[in-house]
Amino acid sequence: MTTPDSATHTRSYPVAHGSPIDTDDPRIALYSEEFAADPHAAYRDMRSRYGSLVPVELSPGVPATLVIGYYTALRILNDPDHFPADSRTWQKSVPEDCPIRPMLEWRPAAIRSDGLEHTRYREATVAALVEIDLFALHSTVEQIAIPLINSFCEVGTADLISQYAFPLSFAVINAMLGCPPEIGQRAAAGMAALIEGVDAAAGNKMVGDAMFDLVCLKRAEPGDDIVSRLLAHPAQLDDAEMIHQVLSFYGAGIEPTQNLIINTLRLMLTDTRFAGGILGGSLPTRDALDEVLFTDPPLSNYCVTFPRQPILIDGAWLPAQQPVVISMTGCNNDPAINTGVYTDNRSHLAWSAGPHACPARSLASLIVQDAIDQLLDALPEMRLAVPVEDLSWRPGPFQRALVALPVNFSKSPPLQIL
Repeated sequence: MTTPDSATHTRSYPVAHGSPIDTDDPRIALYSEEFAADPHAAYRDMRSRYGSLVPVELSPGVPATLVIGYYTALRILNDPDHFPADSRTWQKSVPEDCPIRPMLEWRPAAIRSDGLEHTRYREATVAALVEIDLFALHSTVEQIAIPLINSFCEVGTADLISQYAFPLSFAVINAMLGCPPEIGQRAAAGMAALIEGVDAAAGNKMVGDAMFDLVCLKRAEPGDDIVSRLLAHPAQLDDAEMIHQVLSFYGAGIEPTQNLIINTLRLMLTDTRFAGGILGGSLPTRDALDEVLFTDPPLSNYCVTFPRQPILIDGAWLPAQQPVVISMTGCNNDPAINTGVYTDNRSHLAWSAGPHACPARSLASLIVQDAIDQLLDALPEMRLAVPVEDLSWRPGPFQRALVALPVNFSKSPPLQIL
């Protein structure tokens, strides 16, 4: 129970006064360019002002609570009864043209389901993933990476996002899904619009149409791929359910993978602990990847839940049916747990936790590590083409993503494709 003294102490929290009434105080805009430019400073300021729960806006007029306390996040992520992922009640109050609505609206998929439905969807997803041959996946990444590297290695300059990380992530997820490039291209363009909240409604439709075409193709011509295995699973997913399961793979497999590759490369190219290793031929990619998953994970704020009723947590009332967003970056950098030691440390929340934890974390790590190693093995003298402070970050409430990562390197002959 909140006492008068504790109510005064929590006046800055998302819901003041110890009652389930939303705050009228200004909220921090997670979609602003200022936040994107220096989120770590913003998280430090949030922590000093609000503690573990922060009043934010995900988009103009869309309030939410951002969780930046590590142990508070674990409590929420492991309590789907009080913090369900189902957003159907919330979205009734959100305009259809709201740019972030497509990222949070209900779908018949694991990410927005709870209980038996969540179990059904997740079991089908895990069964489709577990059949992936990791050795074959390693070869797939190599076969995709080498032609991409060859497309710019003789030039001496490249933008590693548009010329490497994006097309590689796009091609790898298409290979895993058994998706033809034309369908995959439409899905990728739609997912980018969804994540950035720019023309999101059109992006949502683009993705849905592409997924429907892919599901129809795989019903007619099944193969050794994720979509075909989902169709064959005993869960007997219908077309609408299939579309949204596959959409989840695109959502997780392109933008976040691209951003994890790029954020890790940025660290390796700018931090002397890693840059020295590159020039010396020793590539501590796993160490850099572990550190980025703590400090700059590709999805910085997500794992969204919608409490069914007002709930008291950490001395603050959270309103019913208002988004509660886990800040993976904020929680990972919580002084309560961040020791500055990242090597072989898997306690971060970059893959989430609890029943909705990412089931493809080992696959994602393999893809990212192989993609980076292929690039730096081929071009070990790679360096940034601009000062690191001149790199620009894309605004948006969910992702941690650079606009571009321009590099220079010694011109090299094309690699042989085996």
